[in-house]
Amino acid sequence: MSERITCPHCGAMLEEWKQPKLTVDMLVEDGNGRVLLIRRRNPPHGWALPGGFVDYGETLEKAAVREIREETGIEATITAQFHTYSDPARDPRHHTVTTVFLGQGRGEPQAGDDAVEARYFFLDELPAPLAFDHEAVLGDFRDYRRQNPRGEPRESEPPGR
Repeated sequence: MSERITCPHCGAMLEEWKQPKLTVDMLVEDGNGRVLLIRRRNPPHGWALPGGFVDYGETLEKAAVREIREETGIEATITAQFHTYSDPARDPRHHTVTTVFLGQGRGEPQAGDDAVEARYFFLDELPAPLAFDHEAVLGDFRDYRRQNPRGEPRESEPPGR
């Protein structure tokens, strides 16, 4: 899918190739089995997993650790890659593809950057509304936890989205 754009320097018509934007999210649990969520400062408003856009030249893993630190102050360690979600409608602003990581965190969450609040929630007591497709992501994680309560590496992927 492409559209025509005009070069601001020479006025030539160019093709712009639209591509999905690459994002990451991190699922961090505390010792009580609660997951860390942020309440978003910017639209789309609601509660979400800490995460954001991958910078040019940055690995997915470094982006996930950076985003959780910026949004919550938590120093996180990635324990596994959970799943990638690519539904073009998952973000109302534009087409994004996110890779969700599982992680462990150190410290007490403090809202920062794009977050107005950062708290842990039990999977069966999640706040509303949840932003993006995070209701589906957390549903997949809830199913994963029921099948694998100790967090051992899984043998199969969660359902595709």
